[in-house]
Amino acid sequence: MARTVAVPLAPGVWRIPTVGRAMVNSYAFVDDDGSVTLVDCGVRRAPARIVRGLAAIGKTPADVTRIVLTHAHADHAGGAAELARRTGAPVAAHRADVPYAESGRVPPQGGGNTVGRFLTRLAGGRFPAVTVARPLADGDVLPVGGGLRVVHTPGHSPGHVSLLHEPTRVLVTGDALFNVAGVRWPVRSFCTDFRMTQRTAHVLGELDYDVAAFTHGPELTDQAREQVRAFLRRLR
Repeated sequence: MARTVAVPLAPGVWRIPTVGRAMVNSYAFVDDDGSVTLVDCGVRRAPARIVRGLAAIGKTPADVTRIVLTHAHADHAGGAAELARRTGAPVAAHRADVPYAESGRVPPQGGGNTVGRFLTRLAGGRFPAVTVARPLADGDVLPVGGGLRVVHTPGHSPGHVSLLHEPTRVLVTGDALFNVAGVRWPVRSFCTDFRMTQRTAHVLGELDYDVAAFTHGPELTDQAREQVRAFLRRLR
């Protein structure tokens, strides 16, 4: 079976799988002028798959004018330095995760317990350092296809963000939520503060969107907001 390299979600919005068919995803937002904003860059080996995904939608690395990271973990920022080199595009990340992106080290994991400290020291917790040209803050609206709103959802990392593309009503959840065998929480031991992750994710039920796009798992396109809200209600 041919490997899927790009999945259309809405006009100008594409999911690019970087591990498996949907295990780890990046996203491409194509503006009216043909420029591309990439959201997340996968693991260190992901740039080749991202370039193939771009080619499938008629784009090249030269078309990428902005890279946005949902957070500074190795499976999201691992390919950022290489893609920044290939494209010349500036990288944006929430200011709380900037020190981690620029040092190539993941934030503390596991809430500071023994397992978390061990995971943080693993080789998988390191990635090529990347310079962040634009620190982001909650509520920032990036000029991406009519407006890409930054929603700070800390807990998985201090600077974790979700992203709402208001014109197409596509929400990129980042790792605030997974959609692996159903909507679920991210792995507790990989969160800086799992309880905070659960608290801040509730904002995703208050936003307006038609498509929920996950960085781990396939998108929801049928009553996406209602499905997310139903999951979040289980915690209450």
